[in-house]
Parts: sequence; C-alpha cells; structure tokens
Amino acid sequence: MSPPHRQSVARISEELGIHMITLYKWRKTWRLQGEVVPASEKDPDAGGSAADKFTVVLETAGLNATELSAYCRERGLFPVQVSRWRQAATDANAKPVLTMAEQKELEKLRAQDQREIKALKKELQRKEKALAEAAALLVLRK
Repeated sequence: MSPPHRQSVARISEELGIHMITLYKWRKTWRLQGEVVPASEKDPDAGGSAADKFTVVLETAGLNATELSAYCRERGLFPVQVSRWRQAATDANAKPVLTMAEQKELEKLRAQDQREIKALKKELQRKEKALAEAAALLVLRK
C-alpha cells in the first residue's frame, strides 16, 4: 500500500493471504499515526487525502532541496508533487470568503436572473409560435 510499490489492498491480500479488512484497518491506523498512505495505486499523484497532503507540506516547509529529495524518496513522492501541493495550499488561502450579507445578495441576484431567464424563454417561445404561424400563412397565400 505504501510507496514506492503502491499495490492495491486486493493485490496484497491475494499475494500474502491477509484478509482485506485487516489491511484496511492497518491503512487507517497508519493514517491516524500521520503516515502518508495513498488512497489507491491508480492515482499516484493523489497522495491520499487533503490532510495527508497538508501534513507533507508542513513537514517539508523548512527542508532544503537535498533534504526534500531524501524525504520524497523515503515516502515514494516526487518533489514536484510536494511543490504543487504547497501551491494548492497557498492558493486555497488566497481566495476571498464571502460574508453572509454578500451570500444573500448573490442569492437574490441569482433568483432575479433565473426569473429573467424564465421570462425570456417564455417570450422566445411565444415569438417562435407567431413566426411559425406567419410562415404558414405565407405558404397558404402562395
């Protein structure tokens, strides 16, 4: 389960004869102990949960390039992944949070837009019917 092999729980269970539930419990215990255990072997870039990624970012915050490389080798990660996760954490805190008043105002605008869209659709449908009727009258005149 853990890097660098990242085998699936099913594969490990099959190879070693250990029940899958036991393996899942072990993985959960490792995560609670702060280990970075990926959720699956299919997405190695995922690196587990958001908490796991944040833990890695915190643990590597003060490391230089050599120490970071050693850390990544030990855990089966790439320095590029860690830098992406660090950037994602930085970006997440950069986004503004709306106040309740701003959220209510946005909801009012959204509701108003929905009403306007509904009215425009109704008007368009009426005009399409009128156009079809006019086209039919022109065809009958000829």
